[in-house]
Amino acid sequence: MNKLLFSLCILFISNAVVAQKQFYELREYTMKFGDASTLHTYLETALIPTLNGMGVEDIGVFEEVADALPKKIYLFIPYRDMASYSDIKEALSKDQVFSDKAKAYSTTDPTAFPVKRITTSFMTAFEGISKLIKPAAGSQLFELRIYEAYNEDALARKVDMFNSSELDIFKDVGLHSVFFGQNISGPQMPCLTYLLGFKDMEERDANWAKFGPHPEWQRISKLPEYANTVSDITRVFLKPVSYSQL
Repeated sequence: MNKLLFSLCILFISNAVVAQKQFYELREYTMKFGDASTLHTYLETALIPTLNGMGVEDIGVFEEVADALPKKIYLFIPYRDMASYSDIKEALSKDQVFSDKAKAYSTTDPTAFPVKRITTSFMTAFEGISKLIKPAAGSQLFELRIYEAYNEDALARKVDMFNSSELDIFKDVGLHSVFFGQNISGPQMPCLTYLLGFKDMEERDANWAKFGPHPEWQRISKLPEYANTVSDITRVFLKPVSYSQL
């Protein structure tokens, strides 16, 4: 009986640890030419305050650093878990106050609507960083990276590489992690996505320069179990908008 109780306790603790991993939503708004104020007003005065009132905190809103075209706005929302996302999505659909605040966005004439496309990715947080880490005050440069893998096994091995060693290397050399997520849906599957925060590009460049020569990276990068884990990398430099909570 004692062994049974012990096993049940271990199972309960293990399930609780798994349940603590956050669930992330990353939206990429591809904009049309012209004024983006309709979207910014909607995010700043309707969506984000309502989500905050439902217990969702540390919502990030970013623009690309470069003047790339088409212009894109990135919205990052961290939920407590997948069930919370589902509950909040349903609650938003029934929230009349939110609906009223979002009316200008929802009823904008199609010819004047500033958004061309919304691309959404969903992720579960890594075990090694199960919750978002709020960046240091003054962080004005963010680096968003997407690592694609040629199949699911390769992605699982890369995630293991991060959890077992690479996250510690990032911390050691000053690559300041904000979140790491394994994508469960999105346009570049199978893949993982992560975000780093820096004071500026000078700090970013100096700290990345420490990564390659790091002895632990030199060791793990040569291990056969981690060979051929990344088939393509997308990198975007971002800056927070004035109302971003990150």
